[in-house]
Amino acid sequence: MTKAGLTPTGKLVLMPNTLDFGCDPGSAPCIQTALPQAVIEQAAQIKHWVAENAKTTRAFLKRVNEVTPLVQPLQTIGIVELPRAPKGQPHSLPQDMKPLLAPAWAGHDIGLISEAGLPAVADPGAALVQAAHAAGVDVEVLCGPSALLLALAASGLHGQCFAFVGYLPVNEGQRAARLRELESISRKNQQTQLLIETPYRNAALWSGLISQLQPSTRLSVSCGLTLPGGFSLTRTVAQWRQHSLQLQNDRPAVFCFLADA
Repeated sequence: MTKAGLTPTGKLVLMPNTLDFGCDPGSAPCIQTALPQAVIEQAAQIKHWVAENAKTTRAFLKRVNEVTPLVQPLQTIGIVELPRAPKGQPHSLPQDMKPLLAPAWAGHDIGLISEAGLPAVADPGAALVQAAHAAGVDVEVLCGPSALLLALAASGLHGQCFAFVGYLPVNEGQRAARLRELESISRKNQQTQLLIETPYRNAALWSGLISQLQPSTRLSVSCGLTLPGGFSLTRTVAQWRQHSLQLQNDRPAVFCFLADA
């Protein structure tokens, strides 16, 4: 598809970010431990960005600049924040999404970046990728950390059949009902279930998992992946009930479970 008879020559580049957003800056890993050098070099060349959060994108580019100088001063690089989808419609495409792709028709690549990890995975950037495909803008995805896949790999649970179910209801009763539903699906399909939560609610979700899942269900938690002190632990729920685990409220975590057949 073209715009006004023109073919876009710039592309949308899905740029991975490190996984330490919101954590203690003193514990942040060097960007070179999380991203390949070729990815850092490509990030340094991009002049136009669409971001979930402009502030964290500038912090990312400062890290890039420490390794590979940016193509132009940071203050002159364009950073536009993604518009939010209408409340209650997280998968809808905002009407003002396509103008964010305008630099592609001028021959400029556009970097799409999340606050952490891969953009467009458990991330609102998926709407811009959808718009790029519809507009005929090429999409390129670069290698970088994905907390979901890192946690799944480290869990030892079923890695060939899994589902990312996102956030659970905050209401305790609704959350309990959803957990029972997911555990039934997991048991029937032998499917690993992956969940995430806002860090300050990690403890509440963990408590719900421990209290609602069956004792034989295997439950894994990965917290602070790629950060100093990060860990991945897998036990049965019965074993977890014998040992308390304190999760920090400022470290992102991924929770996985697999019910016995």
